[in-house]
Amino acid sequence: MLHNHYQRPGGEDACFAAEAALLEAHGHEVVRFTQHNDAVTTMRATTLAAKTLWNREAYGELRRRIRASRPAVIHAHNLFPLISPAAYYAAAAEGVPVVQTIHNFRLFCVNAQFFRDGRPCEDCLGRSVPWPGIRHACYRGSVQQSAGVAALIATHRALGTWRRKVDVMVALNDFVRRKLIAGGVSAERIVVKPNFLLADPGAGDGLRDGYALFAGRLSPEKGVTTLVDSWPRVPGTLRLRIVGDGPVAAELSMRAAADRRIELLGQRTPLEVQELMRGAAAVIVPSKWYELMPLVVIEAFAAGTPVLAARVGALAELVDDGQNGGLFAPGDPNDLAARLVAMLSDEASYRRMRAAARAAFLARYTAAPNYAALMDIYARARGAGRTRSLISA
Repeated sequence: MLHNHYQRPGGEDACFAAEAALLEAHGHEVVRFTQHNDAVTTMRATTLAAKTLWNREAYGELRRRIRASRPAVIHAHNLFPLISPAAYYAAAAEGVPVVQTIHNFRLFCVNAQFFRDGRPCEDCLGRSVPWPGIRHACYRGSVQQSAGVAALIATHRALGTWRRKVDVMVALNDFVRRKLIAGGVSAERIVVKPNFLLADPGAGDGLRDGYALFAGRLSPEKGVTTLVDSWPRVPGTLRLRIVGDGPVAAELSMRAAADRRIELLGQRTPLEVQELMRGAAAVIVPSKWYELMPLVVIEAFAAGTPVLAARVGALAELVDDGQNGGLFAPGDPNDLAARLVAMLSDEASYRRMRAAARAAFLARYTAAPNYAALMDIYARARGAGRTRSLISA
């Protein structure tokens, strides 16, 4: 199982850890091959760009690991920037099939988010070379660094790396599947499997007049400023608790000072967040970008807490409007406030939403169905790998 850890841990890191632990709990041997982005801070820009395109050291080390352990399958999560697509070629050279979970849109988009200037952007989708991403300096605001990422995308698209070296791509939902197909990935090679929770935290008993919760990175694409802007439009005593940290934290702190019902709680442990979700009236996900599969939605459903989310990307599929939560127009604080008030106004309807949220978790996001799905995916990859070997021969 391959993963390049982020400097700020997030959903991809959690998914990698959960799937590895799930497999081990069922008696499988999991060999982890990882890198960490902390190493990037000491690298020269030219060295990093070269490793991002093709990491020769990772290629050699992975081949040695494969020979030592003879895995049935390679399952890649994040390879950017330090493991690189060289990992696919190492697996192919050793005759091991590859599964790739798609956690972001790095195959097509320079910043991996399909997000620019405060709104979704698909200007590079389907292009052989993602020129708009370079022109708009979409990666870290740098034309030079954006050109490096664009080179990665264009080179491996031209080589057919994802087409020829990856046997199965795992899309976290149908929205992601459609984007992969639009970007040129064959539909036959895509399997839909969601993220999940390894352990069931149990349902909570949130009160309608208690507090609403936001948990996540405090950054522009997460739409948290829209959420804070909406709160003066929410009548009554309902509090807003915000968990997390990020680049807009200081701005939010100043805005929150004008409304005593808004509390910024900073970073909290996963167990603390879980407990906050169990007690929340609603979890709000106001993202402006195409969220792929935010764990916060699954965690809220596990707690039996309805989710109020922006109608954008996969969120519009994950949340069943009026059933296990509600949807509002992205970036619109008025609509957010109105939808939240409507969600909490009818006690009988609200209780049905809590039950439906919990039912959605039990049906789709527990460990058991995800283990079965993983076994099916690995069997499919092994079959595809054998077919590819016969064709190559």
